[in-house]
Amino acid sequence: MKTATNDFSTRSRREFLRDLAWATAALTTTGLQAQTKPPERKLGVGLLGLGRYSLNQLGPALRETKNCYLAGVVTGHPEKGEKWAADYGLSKKNIYSYENFDHIADNPDIDIVYVVTPPALHPEFTIRAAKAGKHVISEKPMATSVADCTRMIAACKQAKVKLAIGYRLHYDLYHRELMRLAREQEFGPFMKMTGDRGFLFGERAWRIDKKLAGGGPMMDLGIYIVHGACMAANGVAPVAVTAYEDPKTKPELFNEVEETLHWTMEWSNGAKCEAVTSFNHSSDTFRAEGSKGWIDFKQHAFTYRGIVCETSRGPLTYQAINQQAAHMDDFADCVRGGRDTPVPGELGRRDMQIISAIYEASRTGKRVQVKSSSTSEPGYSTAIARFSVPFQPPPAPAFE
Repeated sequence: MKTATNDFSTRSRREFLRDLAWATAALTTTGLQAQTKPPERKLGVGLLGLGRYSLNQLGPALRETKNCYLAGVVTGHPEKGEKWAADYGLSKKNIYSYENFDHIADNPDIDIVYVVTPPALHPEFTIRAAKAGKHVISEKPMATSVADCTRMIAACKQAKVKLAIGYRLHYDLYHRELMRLAREQEFGPFMKMTGDRGFLFGERAWRIDKKLAGGGPMMDLGIYIVHGACMAANGVAPVAVTAYEDPKTKPELFNEVEETLHWTMEWSNGAKCEAVTSFNHSSDTFRAEGSKGWIDFKQHAFTYRGIVCETSRGPLTYQAINQQAAHMDDFADCVRGGRDTPVPGELGRRDMQIISAIYEASRTGKRVQVKSSSTSEPGYSTAIARFSVPFQPPPAPAFE
C-alpha cells in the first residue's frame, strides 16, 4: 500500500492534480486574489444564544473570519450582552433581547443570524430572523421534528433569504477526504460502516430535557454518525433503520430521554452502518470500509481538532483549520455571491427524517422505513457540485 507523502518525486499525476486543485481553492477562498479585484464588504453576523458554543467556539472563530465579523448578539441576559459588547467592541444598539429581537430588521449592520439555542427553539428564531430579512445559520440538530424543519425551509424561501445548518465538518479536511473517497470510489463503495460517539453526562441540563433537546445522546451526538455515514454513502440517505435502547444505569437522571442507543442504517445497495451513542461512555470513532480499502477515524472523529485518521494506504495528516470560521466564511461568500450553500436546510431535514425513524424503531422494536430516501434533496446536489473542490482557508491557531 502507498502511504500518504509530501515527496513530489513519488506522487502520481492524479495526486498532483488533486493537490493543485486544493491549492487553487485555498487561493480563491482566502482572498489572495484580491490584487485583481477590490475586497468585498464583510458581512455582519449576529449570534443568537450566548452559551458555551458561542462563547468558546463561534465568538473566537469570528475573530479569524475573512468574509464576515461579529456585529451583534441576542441574549436573554443583559449582563452577557454587556460583556460581549466590551470583549468584541460591539455597538450597544446591536445588543438584542429575545423580546426585541424582531427590531433587527431595521439594523443594516447584521446580515446573518446564527441561531445557537437548544434545538426546540431553532424554528421560532429561524423564522423570526427570516421575516426580518436576515440570512440564517441554524445549529444542528436543525429542529426536533421533520415538520419544524419544513417550516424553517419554507419561511426562508418565502423571505428570499439563505438557510444553512451548522455542519462544520463539511469544511474539515479529513471529512472532505471521506466525501471525496465516497464520490470517486477509489476504495469502492463503502459497504460496512461503524460509529461510536458518547461522553459521560451526569448533570441536569437542557441536553436531557426532551422538550428542549428532542431526545438524548441521539440528538446531541448520534447525529454526527448519521451525517458521517451519509457522507460515506456519497450523500445518499438510508432506506431503513433498526434500533434498541440499553437499560438505563441512571433512570432518575435520564427519565425523559435515552441514555444509550444502538442503531443500524441500511442502504438500497446493501451497505450498512452499525452505530451507538451514549451519555454513559466516552468514545468518538467512525470507520468506513469498501472492497478496495478503508478509512478509519480512530480518535476525535467528529471534534473540532485533534482528529486521528488512517486509511488502508496509510495515515492522513492535514493541517488543522478552524472549522467554524471556514463554515461561516463560506456561508458569507454564498450570500454575497448568490450561490447555494453545501449545508442547506434540506440536509438538516434529511437527518431529522433519519433520526425520527431511529427513535420509532427503538420505540416499536420494528424495522422502520426512512420516509425520505432520495439520493439528495432539491438544491443539495447543486450545492455539492459547486463545492466539489475541497475548501481550505488559511491555517488557524488552536483554541485555548
